Amino acid sequence: MIKSSPVFAVFALLVTGCGSAPKLEPVPPASSPAPIASPAPTASAAPVAAKAAEPTAEEQAKAKAKLDAAALLERDRAKFEAEQVAEVARWTPALRAEAKRVADARYATGQAAMRAVVAGKHRRPASPERDQDRHPVETFTFYGLEPGMTVLEFAPGEAWFTELLAPVLAKRGKLIATTTDPDGPKGERTTFYGQRFKAFLARSPEAYGKVEPLLIFPAAPKLGLAGSVDMVVMMRAMHGVVNAGKLDVWLAEMLAALKPGGILAIEQHRAAPDAKPEESAKKGYLPEKWVIERVEAAGFRLVARSELNANPKDTKDYAEGVWTLPPSFRLGDRDRATYAAIGESDRMTLRFVKPAHPAPAK
Repeated sequence: MIKSSPVFAVFALLVTGCGSAPKLEPVPPASSPAPIASPAPTASAAPVAAKAAEPTAEEQAKAKAKLDAAALLERDRAKFEAEQVAEVARWTPALRAEAKRVADARYATGQAAMRAVVAGKHRRPASPERDQDRHPVETFTFYGLEPGMTVLEFAPGEAWFTELLAPVLAKRGKLIATTTDPDGPKGERTTFYGQRFKAFLARSPEAYGKVEPLLIFPAAPKLGLAGSVDMVVMMRAMHGVVNAGKLDVWLAEMLAALKPGGILAIEQHRAAPDAKPEESAKKGYLPEKWVIERVEAAGFRLVARSELNANPKDTKDYAEGVWTLPPSFRLGDRDRATYAAIGESDRMTLRFVKPAHPAPAK
């Protein structure tokens, strides 16, 4: 016999409907919470921030120029690093011996020295390709370069001319070359220039070991050479100091650095005669008449000018300025053959001297 449990009994009662079910009291509905009133705004409450103003066209142009400059710097740095690897590999013991022979030779004249150095195997493979446009032997003969001189090279750039001047002056003369700080901020182009020039000098102590780097700061022009230099060489660099607004102060420093009778040798991309210098300088060009006037106003005297480096095919109207032409080819492969056929820029070639007796002030 199965015994009934209390649970079973309750279940049976519910199923059969027998007996009276317990009365269930209805559960009262839950009361809704009273709404919370928002505090009334006070007089000191901060207003909603206004929508940021759209940048002006000028601000947008500046931002784009900054980004473009940064991208160009990275491209130039990558190009330099690739070339550096190739150059380090190129300097074999045999090449070092050849460079030493060229630098140690005694040359009777500047012209003889330049001819020998131009033919030297120490030069980078692409350098001789530029000789037909740059005429180094004729140009430095015109300037009056001699192997025993003390020469200051201002703003050597990629060191195309340093590659020639250093061995010419290594035995009996001296080459001083300005450089920017290679340890400056990485994002600055001046830092890159300093690093590139430092690496160039380090490649061959045999050819470039006697070059004396002179650290300069473009924002605070100073040479500090005080009448110790026979020649200042300023090759394709004047537009840079014009753009920086430092032309007059650099010319004053060069005048002070030169000995009386010393030579200021200028080669510069030549703008159209009616060009506005402040505008054309941004494209790398300057009007020749204006250059002569400014240099003579600084205390120099023009003694000779040459058309050695003239190029009538240069139209001087490129969107990317003189850097559109070789060797820069800033547009890459776009119309490259057209620009290669033009060749390098049309350039003025000027020789000034520091007078032995300064002219009286006007």
